[in-house]
Amino acid sequence: MSQPVSPTDGSGSSTPAAQAVRPRRWVELLLLVFAAAIVASAIAVVDISQEQTVTIQVVYYAAAFFALYGAAHLAVRRWAPYSDPLMLPLVAVINGIGLVMLHRLDLAQVSGGPFTPKQIAYAAVGVALFVLVLALVRDHRTLSKYGFTCGFVGLALLALPGLLPGSISEANGAKLWIKVGGMGIQPSEFAKILLLVFFASFLVAKRELFTTAGRTFLGVEFPRARDLMPLLAAWAMSIGIVVLEKDLGTSLLFFGIVLVMVYIATERAVWVGLGLGLFLGGSVVAYNLFTHVQGRVQTWLDPLGGGNTQIQSGLFGMGNGGITGSGLGGGRPDLVPLASSDFIIPALAEETGLIGLMAVLVLYLLLITRGLRSAMAVRDSFGKLFGGGLAFTVALQLFVVAGGVTALIPMTGLTTPFLAYGGSSLLANYVLVAFLLRISDAARRPQTPAKPKPKQAPIAEAHTELVERPR
Repeated sequence: MSQPVSPTDGSGSSTPAAQAVRPRRWVELLLLVFAAAIVASAIAVVDISQEQTVTIQVVYYAAAFFALYGAAHLAVRRWAPYSDPLMLPLVAVINGIGLVMLHRLDLAQVSGGPFTPKQIAYAAVGVALFVLVLALVRDHRTLSKYGFTCGFVGLALLALPGLLPGSISEANGAKLWIKVGGMGIQPSEFAKILLLVFFASFLVAKRELFTTAGRTFLGVEFPRARDLMPLLAAWAMSIGIVVLEKDLGTSLLFFGIVLVMVYIATERAVWVGLGLGLFLGGSVVAYNLFTHVQGRVQTWLDPLGGGNTQIQSGLFGMGNGGITGSGLGGGRPDLVPLASSDFIIPALAEETGLIGLMAVLVLYLLLITRGLRSAMAVRDSFGKLFGGGLAFTVALQLFVVAGGVTALIPMTGLTTPFLAYGGSSLLANYVLVAFLLRISDAARRPQTPAKPKPKQAPIAEAHTELVERPR
């Protein structure tokens, strides 16, 4: 087991701050073993409930799960030894619970399956990207040098599906995909990370523009009009995505990320008020112009009305689960449309009940909290903004998905991070966690103190040297 390299105070002894910091990779390993045991036990319970026996698939899935996260653990131990020891186990448990529910849907022979082998394959590619990010990006601050490049590529990826023919980009009424043959990818999942790099680097470089006060109106100091342009551009692009791709979820996620990062950079609540006002105004315009937005809002206002099969099935399933749930394998998640992706939360709530759903939400809350904690602790401004944006992305995405399936807000079509079936989302979120661990490693790694300057002898005690003048 690797030991930390403790910096010294110049006398050869370790400083108190260095002694308090330990890599704690053994804690991560034990938690990963515990997560694998939970996942294997849950899959076995599903098999016993549905097949009356434990199948060999339990061994295969458990071995694949432990192999993947064992590789991820070795990568963290090698390239980010001081990172938070809880983030990777939390991701493992959430992803494992998703595998349990997908296995349950496979046994119910839901259309589109089998899901579990494909999800494990996606997870393998995601872990490979996770390892690649940790190995190549040794210092998160280097990303700030490529801020505008990341922004340009991110916007291109975001707009690309809307420019392609519907035959290769449209699914469920939204143009989000690039489909070639039997494979498909959702570029917006990767675009959000690239745009986070751009906005973090831009806000660090131009922070003074956002903190400069303009005119005072009703006792509130508003920024100057020209300083509003980045926020206005973000608002226009978010509404443009709704128009071009009929994707309310990505629009809301993108705009929310920009708004929060501006607030983190400036600590001025006026930006939040302006941003929410702009988004509400744009939403009203979009509602009056586009029928698909009207349909989403009408479904939200009357979820039990005619034609709202998805929402109704999800709500009835959660109601059937009650407080304790029907038990793993005891529900009917196959009756919920899109139970493997958009509506996996109602399927999970039916079989684990309110208690199980709250436990999963607490796992997400812990992951988000640890990410925000790392962002607060890192020493550079870019890392604080980038890490805060990454953690908030998970939080906002979870809120939008959970709020949509419970009819708290209109449905948006986003994917539950790590839990739901889907390749693009899983791959992008593994990259997201890799960056969070890189920032966490930088925040927790002991700083090597500057070497003490050599003491110079007083002039009176200095040696006198005779220098011969050249002839």
